[in-house]
Amino acid sequence: MNRLQKGLCRFILPALLILVSFGNLRAQTEDTTSMDGVEFTEIAPETPAADTQVTAAPAVAKSSADSAVVTVAGKTADKKDTQQTIWAIFIAGFLGGFAAFLMPCIFPMVPLTVSFFTKGQDKGKGIRNAMLYGFFIIVIYVVLGLLITVLFGADALSSLSTNGIFNFFFFLLLVVFGASFLGAFEITMPSSWVNKMDANSDKGGIAGLFFMAGTLALVSFSCTGPIIGTLLVQAATSGALLGPAVGMFGFALALAIPFVLFAMFPSLLSTLPKSGGWLNSVKVVLGFLELAFALKFLSNVDLAYHWNWFDREIFLVLWIVIFTLMGLYLLGKIKFSHDSPVPFVSVPRLFLAIIVFSFSVYMVPGLWGAPLKSISAFLPPQSTQDFDLYTSSLGGGFAAAAPESSSSKPHKYAELFEKPLKLDPFFDYKEGVEYAKSVGKPVLIDFTGHACVNCRKMEANVWPDPAVYKLISQDYVLIQLYVDDKTELAPEDVVVNAAGKSLNTLAKKWSDLQASRFQANAQPFYVLLDPRTEGVLVPPQGADYEVANYLKFLNSGLEAYKK
Repeated sequence: MNRLQKGLCRFILPALLILVSFGNLRAQTEDTTSMDGVEFTEIAPETPAADTQVTAAPAVAKSSADSAVVTVAGKTADKKDTQQTIWAIFIAGFLGGFAAFLMPCIFPMVPLTVSFFTKGQDKGKGIRNAMLYGFFIIVIYVVLGLLITVLFGADALSSLSTNGIFNFFFFLLLVVFGASFLGAFEITMPSSWVNKMDANSDKGGIAGLFFMAGTLALVSFSCTGPIIGTLLVQAATSGALLGPAVGMFGFALALAIPFVLFAMFPSLLSTLPKSGGWLNSVKVVLGFLELAFALKFLSNVDLAYHWNWFDREIFLVLWIVIFTLMGLYLLGKIKFSHDSPVPFVSVPRLFLAIIVFSFSVYMVPGLWGAPLKSISAFLPPQSTQDFDLYTSSLGGGFAAAAPESSSSKPHKYAELFEKPLKLDPFFDYKEGVEYAKSVGKPVLIDFTGHACVNCRKMEANVWPDPAVYKLISQDYVLIQLYVDDKTELAPEDVVVNAAGKSLNTLAKKWSDLQASRFQANAQPFYVLLDPRTEGVLVPPQGADYEVANYLKFLNSGLEAYKK
């Protein structure tokens, strides 16, 4: 490989680390579920409880046909979201495994490991052993993912995304991982474990290959541990039952493929760039990304517990600083303890620095309220912005379609929640339905959450469209029900569901409503309701970022209501 090819290789490989970070974030955006300890039991729609507060059951029984539509729509939306989540977690895991392969704990070991399979034995046997070695790498990491699922259980994994304590713990954990990658310390396994595993690898045969794979996992833990930890955190909080196992499969597959590939084609080893200081640079870049990623979990805690101090500007300032420091590091202006001297800036490092600095500059207008649509899913809500020139200056649809006053008195729970785009939503099901009856408008129920990144993306990318905004603000009564809010209910608002469970928080009450009536637990989840019968007008749907599709959904509900 000539110098140009190697230079491009060194440019492309670190650039993929940025994709790893946003791949992990993307895995979170694919699905946000909230069970919060509530048992979801299917409630027959034709037998609502006498107390209208119990899971906010409709006053008028729905028809069996309507119930069937809701059930199918809810389950279809959940199934689709789960499939998307699994694929997103796999891709994030695969990118993470490829990034781990480039770490200084693994990359230099490749020639030595491959030579073990290619020297002193026939080629066919060497390839078989390499394939077994790769297979055992996959087995070890997948078993780790399955253990996470077994230890926590399906319900616990689903509730992690909305649990404040766990989100704060994950924030601290990722900060520790980031500091480790930046060179503050190394996270290693006990040396006794490594020595025992290495001794067993000398036995030979299949058992020896298994312990060789185990030795790789232990020796490389200081590099792979933070990546694995980040991936497991993201997979666990996605709500997908097999998320941790699928993430580990993707990670291990990307880690195992190079060893098998180079054992099959040893001549390819000569094309690899030589080990050097660039390997530690890869590690440091990933450390910056870990710090940026950690802030999303801290934001979730702030929103869920209404601390109201980690708003959009603070989040953006921290991201701008982190990515600016990353750019300065790539230019050699910042050095850490393990870095090699950078006598000059290579062209690949310069290109990557340009990308990072451009991203930092892109975020600057967000400090004055610019929507930043490409990262809007990860930011705190626009309504947390203290100085927002964007929402107040929007013309056309917003000026012509200013939200009508929903009622003269303050809405219940309104002091707890931010109002997106200066809309005037209700935050209580019963109150919103009663108002919709009085004004003769259909209801748009938005099952949302503080930790729901898809919800923020819909509010930032779809709802601001003039036509969509006009429909939501003038033709519908908007009810936003937060399924992850920990606010305790007043004694008179506490209800008991059909399973006899007391629903004493907003999260439990609205989660149970979504699950029992609409057979869904993913957010966002949009339901168009006729307030006169509390029946569903059209099949509910989840996130759809195509404005035309969302407009069609809203217009179809209006047409059904007018019939």
